[in-house]
Amino acid sequence: MWHVRAEIAPAILLVVDFGGWYKLDSKSASRNSSHMIQHTQVSLLKDVIVPYTHLLPTLHLSENKDRPTLLYFKGARHRHRGGLVREKLWDLLGNEPDIVMEEGFPNATGREQSIKGMRTSEFCLHPAGDTPTSCRLFDAIANLCIPVIVSDEVELPYEGMIDYTEFSIFVSVSNALRPEWLTNYLRNISKQQKDEFRKNLAHVQPIFEYDTSYSGSTGPAPPDGAVNYTWKKIRQKLPMIQEAVIREKQKPDGTSIPLRCHCT
Repeated sequence: MWHVRAEIAPAILLVVDFGGWYKLDSKSASRNSSHMIQHTQVSLLKDVIVPYTHLLPTLHLSENKDRPTLLYFKGARHRHRGGLVREKLWDLLGNEPDIVMEEGFPNATGREQSIKGMRTSEFCLHPAGDTPTSCRLFDAIANLCIPVIVSDEVELPYEGMIDYTEFSIFVSVSNALRPEWLTNYLRNISKQQKDEFRKNLAHVQPIFEYDTSYSGSTGPAPPDGAVNYTWKKIRQKLPMIQEAVIREKQKPDGTSIPLRCHCT
């Protein structure tokens, strides 16, 4: 479908993240760059990041129980590009007594294991994989497991409408890879702080649900769900897109000012 990319590029694209769309790595460096989606065709200025659909059922705050495990991760150990940090974290954390690192996916065979792991852990590790984010983050939110996002550059759904620092921990890659730094940091977070994080997680859970109508009815989508939040975010983008279009029209011939986004 590469031949249609120029036609769809001006549209407001709904993407789960920008990872791998236009960053060439060692495997793709030899490919013709004209076959890659360029950075002006997918842009934080015009496009909207939407949440992955979580795979695990939602745990409500009233159902929350003791969480004896400090940190939990389930996923593939080996990944490319930014996901290489996973292997290093595995080596650092794999033998800690109160940390569970499991290889696998929350599919039919690993679903119950993932539910148990997330619901009995204070924190859920979220390092980059092949892309900066995954459904794992939204599974953690659904199960009130405080996300620990290890990344130096990550774009998340509905930024500016949601303050992720109220229910997530953000850790730089360099700090996460320092021996014992991450475990000491997490162990020093007080119960009061964790309770507040979990309360805030429960508050934002509905935002990441793709309900299209109220239960048992055919009415409009819930105002606090992903469908309406996506439309609200699109509305926020329109003035910036209009500004970018006007600025591009004003550009004199022969100038080398970079294109802000592929908006027209």
